[in-house]
Amino acid sequence: MKKLFALLLALAISPVSVALADAPTASQDLLWASDGEANVPYVFHDPAHESQMTGFEYELVNEIASRMHRQAKFIQNDWDGLIPGLSRGLYGMVLDGIEMTPEHKAAVLFSRPYYVTSERIIVRHDQNGLDTMDALKGHTVGTIKDTTAERMLRRQGGSNVRSYEEETNAFSDLRNGRLDAILLDAPIALYYGSISPDMKLVGEPIGSMEYGIAFSPENRALRDQVDAALGEIIQDGTLHRILARWSLWTPLMANYTGDNSQPDITPTEWDHYRQAMANTTGSGWHVLVRRYVSFLPLIGQAALMTLAVSALAMVLAVALGLLLALARHYGAAPLRFVAGVYVEVVRGTPLLIQVLFIFYGLPAFGIRLSPFMAGMLSLGLNYAAYEAENYRAGLLSVPRGQMEAAIALNMTHWQALRLVIVPQAFRTVVPVMTNDFISLLKDSSLVSVITLTELSQTYVRLSSTYYDYFGTGIMVGLAYLLLGLPFVRLARMAERRLGRGFSGTGHH
Repeated sequence: MKKLFALLLALAISPVSVALADAPTASQDLLWASDGEANVPYVFHDPAHESQMTGFEYELVNEIASRMHRQAKFIQNDWDGLIPGLSRGLYGMVLDGIEMTPEHKAAVLFSRPYYVTSERIIVRHDQNGLDTMDALKGHTVGTIKDTTAERMLRRQGGSNVRSYEEETNAFSDLRNGRLDAILLDAPIALYYGSISPDMKLVGEPIGSMEYGIAFSPENRALRDQVDAALGEIIQDGTLHRILARWSLWTPLMANYTGDNSQPDITPTEWDHYRQAMANTTGSGWHVLVRRYVSFLPLIGQAALMTLAVSALAMVLAVALGLLLALARHYGAAPLRFVAGVYVEVVRGTPLLIQVLFIFYGLPAFGIRLSPFMAGMLSLGLNYAAYEAENYRAGLLSVPRGQMEAAIALNMTHWQALRLVIVPQAFRTVVPVMTNDFISLLKDSSLVSVITLTELSQTYVRLSSTYYDYFGTGIMVGLAYLLLGLPFVRLARMAERRLGRGFSGTGHH
């Protein structure tokens, strides 16, 4: 157990040191963020080599960093956390197909546009007639939330619009008949819709929008440096070559950049992606076995992270919960009041809000925690409130005469609590504490919103990359089950040992 705790502690400390080393003020790296979990073809994990990041935005940032004589360093964050992370100072800039709308321009600084694109309609292969915006009226249409496509559909009216967090979920619903069509940005439509034999792109490109690199309003100097590098990349044709290799150079880009040249550039990255997807999403047992075996290292790493954050959070929850229970049961009136307020406030607010507050809110007070520490602390502080109530119930179950007998044996109040009351109370709450730890293991999935890659985020990443929610879900579910089972066994052993110990004590 000591070795296990040391390992978990090492896992906890290492992200802190990494976070300190990666602080923007102390590093010459060009720190940038994107949501690379389900983000083809912008920034994503190469299906042929899951540990490698790729994408046309990924290549673009590396080229910009090279022009600035700096090293690009990618930081993963969920879409909803990208701009809050920018404001928090976790990184200097964000690329994620962010549209340069008036609303977005009011919130962040933007570079000059690096990509101009349009919307496209995707339908099932056996469908016909839904190839214009007007034709979509009266049908159920999917899109991504807070995008130009969503605003176009809602402004037109007449369609049942369903907005999604992830494009892969929209394509899954189209495939299963829950949607009649999808309206999405052209790069997403090309890479998701055109490689699936059961889907097709229809109609002409619709409208246009510009993507820009987002910066904090206080980071104008970095914006200007990146803007200058981006201008060089556009002028010398480097951007053209990058986009052509991804099969993303379009007449809209030619019109925007003034580059009407037609170099003979093979779409190598587009071909690589299609081949990788054909190799990993084909039919046959050999394909499935090869795919699932390749998942094992990633799921194993995520399971270790889940175990580390959950175990350390539970240690904090048990220790703090016991102190809160003792304060509410034996403390002075002010202490009882403070402990009671803490328990009610924490139990009365969602864990997700607490995670976001600790990670994104505390920096306003000068407290900056690494994702690991923030996740562990938020889970531990939350579960401490529930553990406090469990222990308080356990303390109440100990007969009052036990304390009186201990005092009569010349024990101090503290000795009576430590040696007589708390051990008896602890015995009654061990089963409940085990259940709480299993619940905490599952609730650790919420820390994925603060860039921590644990089991649930790994599931999203793998299932969205390979369109395989069933097999991947079973593997991740088994990982959670295997993490919890040993602790159930340990709890039963502890119950039996505690039971024998207290039974022996009773004979004396």
